[in-house]
Amino acid sequence: MKYIANWSGGKDSTASIILAHEHDEPLDLIVFAEVMFDRNTSGELPEHIEFVKQCIPVFESWGYKVEILHSSKTYMDCFHHRTVRGKRVGKKKGFVMVGRCDVQRDCKLKPIQDFWKNISEDFVQYIGIAVDEPMRLDRVAKSNKKVSLLQKYRYTEEMAYELCRRYDMLSPIYGFAPRGGCWFCPNAKKPELRRLYDCHRSLFNTLVELETESDLIGDMWDSLKRRSISEIAKDFGNEDAEMTKIYWKG
Repeated sequence: MKYIANWSGGKDSTASIILAHEHDEPLDLIVFAEVMFDRNTSGELPEHIEFVKQCIPVFESWGYKVEILHSSKTYMDCFHHRTVRGKRVGKKKGFVMVGRCDVQRDCKLKPIQDFWKNISEDFVQYIGIAVDEPMRLDRVAKSNKKVSLLQKYRYTEEMAYELCRRYDMLSPIYGFAPRGGCWFCPNAKKPELRRLYDCHRSLFNTLVELETESDLIGDMWDSLKRRSISEIAKDFGNEDAEMTKIYWKG
């Protein structure tokens, strides 16, 4: 029997690995699926992927093997994919629409699904679901291949957060976002976008540049709400200018 932890780098899946270490639970492998923006650029938030890579040597020192999974497709592959049927044949898909994310399906879930399909021996999958998430745990209860160590040791989400903090293994994303995600995700809230604008301007500007491409079905960063990333950049610039005026007046 193989015991494998599905790790996102978030507090719950990280706390699950810590609990396995503390309680000497069997754990043969930790898998992390990294979404790629293009062949050379991670789609994970820069702070988060750096945190993930810092955790790996710690896990390995505990005796756990870590494997990073990648899809054959990147965000740019999905963005530039030209449709072959319907009214918009020949047009590029462009920005993903909320609720219809090809990137989540093709770049995140696909490599994980392929990984599980290719395991020949029996396995148990450790998943990060806390004891105060009863609906999610009910779905897990239907599978004899999925186990929540957070449930076993009666850990709530808050307790998982504190456990990670105590081990200095809490992703920096929690300083500005409730959970992780791709830096180009149209679900991102203003604090996340502001962080990208302030700390990773080149990535933010990449999204602005993509909006200028032609033949796009999804021609705005948030096609559903018709929110342009260039307009958001303009708003941030105006906010900064206003703050500068207030500073000098003060």
